[in-house]
Amino acid sequence: MPLPRALGRFNARVTNRLTGPVARVLPGFGVVIHRGRRTGREFRTPVNVVHRGAMTVIPLTYGADADWVRNVLAAGYCRLETRGRIDELCEPAVTVDLAHRLVPVGMRQALDLLRVDHVLLLQPCPGGGGERSAKG
Repeated sequence: MPLPRALGRFNARVTNRLTGPVARVLPGFGVVIHRGRRTGREFRTPVNVVHRGAMTVIPLTYGADADWVRNVLAAGYCRLETRGRIDELCEPAVTVDLAHRLVPVGMRQALDLLRVDHVLLLQPCPGGGGERSAKG
C-alpha cells in the first residue's frame, strides 16, 4: 500500500521544493525531470534512486499511479539528475519487487514498513550519455 495521495500532494507543494536541491547531490537520491502529459510543463520530482549496473531503479513510494510516473511512462523517457549529472533514461517499466531484491538491504526494511512493492526500472537512452549540470 503506497503512501496516501494527500501526503503526495503536500510533498509536491512543500517538501519537494525544500528537498529538491539537496536530492540532486545526495547519494541514493535524485530528481526526475519529466513533462506533464497534458500541460507539457517541465516538472522535477525528488526520488530515491538505486543503480544496478546500467539499470536505474526508483521505488514508487506513492504507487505506480503517481502523476510523475504516468508522465514518464507516457513519454517513454525522462532525465535524472544525480550528483551533478543529468542522464537521459528510457524504456520505463513498472514492476513488482515484493522481496525488494532490487534495492539495498537498509532500503528493503523501509519499503517493507511502508508496504511499497512497485519500482520503476529505467535504462540509459542510446547515445544519451550524461551531461554535467549547469546548476550548482
